[in-house]
Amino acid sequence: MIDIGEVLLNLWEGSGFSYIFSNIGTVGWQNLVMIVIACVLLYLGIGKQFEPLLMCGIAFGCLLTNLPLGGLYHDDLWQAFMDPANEMYHSYGAIMREGGLLDIFYIGVKTSLYPCLIFMGVGAMTDFGPLLSNPKSLLLGAAAQLGVFAAFFGAVALNLISPEIGFTGPEAASIGIIGGADGPTAIFLTTKLAPHLLGAIAVAAYSYMALIPLIQPPIMNLMSTPEQRKIKMVQTRKVSKAEKIIFPILVTAFVALLLPDTAALIGCLMLGNLFKETGLTDRLSDTVQNALMNIVTILLSTSVGATMVGTNFLTVQTLSIVVLGVVAFGLSTAGGMLGGVVMCKLTGGKVNPLIGSAGVSAVPMAARVSNTVGQKNNPSNFLLMHAMGPNVAGVIGSAIAAGFLLSVFG
Repeated sequence: MIDIGEVLLNLWEGSGFSYIFSNIGTVGWQNLVMIVIACVLLYLGIGKQFEPLLMCGIAFGCLLTNLPLGGLYHDDLWQAFMDPANEMYHSYGAIMREGGLLDIFYIGVKTSLYPCLIFMGVGAMTDFGPLLSNPKSLLLGAAAQLGVFAAFFGAVALNLISPEIGFTGPEAASIGIIGGADGPTAIFLTTKLAPHLLGAIAVAAYSYMALIPLIQPPIMNLMSTPEQRKIKMVQTRKVSKAEKIIFPILVTAFVALLLPDTAALIGCLMLGNLFKETGLTDRLSDTVQNALMNIVTILLSTSVGATMVGTNFLTVQTLSIVVLGVVAFGLSTAGGMLGGVVMCKLTGGKVNPLIGSAGVSAVPMAARVSNTVGQKNNPSNFLLMHAMGPNVAGVIGSAIAAGFLLSVFG
């Protein structure tokens, strides 16, 4: 005869509820806090529309990984994977045998497959025409990388003040890349250098990208005069089809030879762009921009969210990452604006410095913000296409910055 009481007791003891409350003093409270954080991130993604395509997946991955006993993600397996003294060191076979669903998803992050495929989709959606028509805008994309290196040195300085709240060189490099305002690049570099910080860095990077319309305008107004913001720029020249086809080939060869560590990112970015520009591979371009991009976004976001386990996320370092991330982003905007002001003066007032703020890699949102601020100061001003030059230059610049940091610390 079935003992209903025993069945119910066994059901309770084998449930996640029992696990949380029986371990409330150790890991149980962490599970509860992370579940609340996941719900907050879902609210930001859905209710406030903070990068919803990625934030929803990241938040739900966070929720899944912090529901105990589901066996979807095993942080201990990945710690063993990174430990040279462990027999599971760099063993994807062990992950496949012993891991759960999100562990298998995460293999695509760990191998850098997802960020590279995302870059291919970005390349297929990017028009480098504005950059080619005004090559000087490449300098503004470079200037906007100021925040990357400023945040890097800031994170290293924290380690000198207190190792408990500070960061090692590889960790500092991963935090600094937030200033590039490029989520896939941040994930790519962090996975290589500081995978235990991936969840916090990804959330910070995508949150600040969503807050561009709030973060950038005050900095733009502070670093330029009303007269400069009213400057109208002349129409740039028309770029030929041949130039657009040759450009991704030359950039890939040059950057990959200069910084081999960034060959995967730049190569995929430019391959996607080549699909777009040839006029003969529309089916491939459409697939990369839509179906492939959507599938990879789902896998990338949920697996990144899965790394947000309480032991890694609920630390003082996470708060430091949030602070350093916004500093990096603000300084990158300031760096681009500084470059824009200098260019404005050198050209005798022909360049509106507002386009410098678009040197961060958030395409095309940063360019739209430059255009919006310009129109507030001069309703007849249209800076969007001029700002797209620095904007796409920022994509290349952030990838180069990541390649440089990877070559130093990888």
